[in-house]
Amino acid sequence: MSDDKTVGIVLVSHSAEVAASVAELAKGLAGGGTSVHVAPAGGTEGGGLGTSAELIAAAAASVDRGAGVAVLTDLGSAVLTVKALLAEGDELPGNTRMVDAPFVEGAVAAVVTAATGADLAAVEAAAAEAYSYRKV
Repeated sequence: MSDDKTVGIVLVSHSAEVAASVAELAKGLAGGGTSVHVAPAGGTEGGGLGTSAELIAAAAASVDRGAGVAVLTDLGSAVLTVKALLAEGDELPGNTRMVDAPFVEGAVAAVVTAATGADLAAVEAAAAEAYSYRKV
């Protein structure tokens, strides 16, 4: 861990490409050069579609700077895998939280909020608020 006490963000998708693309989009919309640590955890170790507890745990460890880790998931087994990791209690950094938010909009809100130096509760709230974004 470094002295950079920002909230880390992990984006869990069934697809490595989707997770990486959403991470790139969120970082770009947050200013691109932000100090927010965002890690995609998509697909399986073999590159297929699915989720991997090992990839999720490694991504969480890579973004942990001591201020907490917010984990956003796309659907299904991604949610179940993160819940199982949280229940085990020793696979993810302390103060890791699964955030109930839409994947793309929530990721952008989480990264933008974390870039301001906000704490984990504020990052979680901003991401969850993305459910209320209206398009029409």
